[in-house]
Amino acid sequence: MRPATKTLVVATKNRGKAREFSALFEPLGWEVRSLNDYDRFPDIVEDGDTFAANALIKARAVVAALGVPALADDSGLCVDALDGAPGVYSARYAGEPADDAANNAKLIAELKRRGALLAPAEAGRPALLSAARFVCALAYAEPGGRVRTAEGVCAGAIVADARGANGFGYDPHFYLPEFGLTMAELTAEQKNAVSHRAQALRQMISFWEE
Repeated sequence: MRPATKTLVVATKNRGKAREFSALFEPLGWEVRSLNDYDRFPDIVEDGDTFAANALIKARAVVAALGVPALADDSGLCVDALDGAPGVYSARYAGEPADDAANNAKLIAELKRRGALLAPAEAGRPALLSAARFVCALAYAEPGGRVRTAEGVCAGAIVADARGANGFGYDPHFYLPEFGLTMAELTAEQKNAVSHRAQALRQMISFWEE
């Protein structure tokens, strides 16, 4: 199922996500628009209990409202020591309105409250509080009801002190052992090579090329 157009509407108002999608699609010659390009697009109620369910809700809402193909993602952080939290509540972990700094502060406070320690600090590496993974579910929907889904996972660990100024969300606390850096310390090119979002998108593109 190939997209019918070289323009895709990505069902997000998150400017960080929109930038990442634009960077991922640009080499393919596709233009990406986000919900910020449409005046007063109403907020979409994401009441699914999985990332995939929420992605489908968003993609279908955009198709219904605009009558164009839409790509939606729902993504978040799953932390082992927190029994998979914040999970689908990642964007609003500390409550509404969504705030990255508040979410990160709650994440670290909860891990410290539970005494989480995956590995002590070593030379050149900070202490790791818990194994964790970023998960991204993508859903592509077209007028007429056809849909396609994909999922990507990026494994890492949580560090107590924020490191790096790139990225957004939980990136400053998400440590990638293979780089010895947090997600927020990676360049955009490095992140787009290994991130959960990039992995899910590669699956989606392979589906489109079938």
